[in-house]
Amino acid sequence: MQAIHSIRPGRQVDLIHGPIFRNLLIFAIPIFISNLFQQLYNAADTMIVGNVLGDTSLAAVGACGSIYELLVGFGIGIGNGLAIVTARAYGAEDPEKVKKTVAGSIIIGLAASALITLAGLLFLRPLLRALDTPPEIIDQAYSYIRPIAQWVVVMFSYNLCAALLRAVGNSVMPLVFLIFSSCLNVGLDYWFVAGLEMGVRGAAVATVLSQALSVALCILYILRRAPHLVPGREHFKPERGLYAELVTQGLSMGLMSSIVSAGSVILQYGINGLGTLTIAGHTAARKLFTFTDMPVIAMATACSTFVSQNRGADKPDRIRRGMRQVWLFGLGVAVVMTALMWLCAGVLVKLVSGSDAAVVLENGARYLRWTAPFYSVLGVLLATRYALQSLGQKILPLFSSVIELIGKIIFMLFFIPRFGYNAVILCEPVIWCFMCVQLVCSYWNDPYIKASRERARKKSKMCDKNVDNL
Repeated sequence: MQAIHSIRPGRQVDLIHGPIFRNLLIFAIPIFISNLFQQLYNAADTMIVGNVLGDTSLAAVGACGSIYELLVGFGIGIGNGLAIVTARAYGAEDPEKVKKTVAGSIIIGLAASALITLAGLLFLRPLLRALDTPPEIIDQAYSYIRPIAQWVVVMFSYNLCAALLRAVGNSVMPLVFLIFSSCLNVGLDYWFVAGLEMGVRGAAVATVLSQALSVALCILYILRRAPHLVPGREHFKPERGLYAELVTQGLSMGLMSSIVSAGSVILQYGINGLGTLTIAGHTAARKLFTFTDMPVIAMATACSTFVSQNRGADKPDRIRRGMRQVWLFGLGVAVVMTALMWLCAGVLVKLVSGSDAAVVLENGARYLRWTAPFYSVLGVLLATRYALQSLGQKILPLFSSVIELIGKIIFMLFFIPRFGYNAVILCEPVIWCFMCVQLVCSYWNDPYIKASRERARKKSKMCDKNVDNL
């Protein structure tokens, strides 16, 4: 059987051998740039809607932002979970299993996307009402989120293709496809919203069409340049053990994303009660937040592939060294972002929102300045949660999402009514601290990591004893 590493294209990064942090950084940079352009989809919506249609339409987009995360997040979580199984098979140098995991991922992913779409179409408008969306923006909010729900399969398909390429060490080509389609999205956004006067619905349609192009380009590339990811007909034959692993891993990450998004939906309820201008300011701040936290998200995503491949290759000591370096990276990002937000937050909020309202600008800037120092906690949290998933843990990472959900319920019920938008700002950073403690403790007590630490400790004692004997 041909060794899987012998068919590595030149664009793939070797995460199993060589310098850890350098290779992680090389692998993470294209992911960071991909995330940057991915956010341009929504940022273009926000900027064009805010500048062309005004604060009310901007609030309409923001009011359903948490529902967007709930719909798309579950599909993205499933895709990432399925790709973890592929990465472990790749690290174990098992090309047949790699193709079987891809085939299983396609079947499971399409079924999950259909269910998400059905649920979204049935419950979108009732959910908007339940979230206390202001009556003056509820119709616009629905017209924005409905096309997204109808085409969840497009979002899922791109994420799965990109995740599978990253699973085998290629983080460059998903970026190339995404840059092209992101530029297209900006043009379509302006054309549909301002030129064709489609309103906020035009922004959603532009997003779906642009991402569909990314899917087509990814599939063409995989067929022509990544044959080790192309399953044959024989690979679609279900294997109970493999499919059980795929389903549980995919559902674990999908549910984790859904629980996080459900917490955001609950928090959105508290925000919606603070008024249209507060919603607009929060929307602009959250869009900027999704840009500024991308370095830690990119490194955490790279860490997931790194841990998965090294788990397949049975290199626990390399995993432990890599995790320490990723945690330190998060601290460095927090220092840089804190300085940047204190200098530029107000200007950035005005740029994104297009608003002159003091409430919009002040609330948005305060959100960014108070949140930035906690990026160090967020970096540790994300990397550790993804690492646990990649090690095969399914319940413990899910429990961290339950902590987040409960925390947001508590803030929505008790703190936001009393302290207003300040409580909204502090909600996630406070919860991140509790989640981080739980996840780090779970990581250090993971059987695979714990056994590795014990072996390293015994080896160190033996070395010290030999030195003393000399």
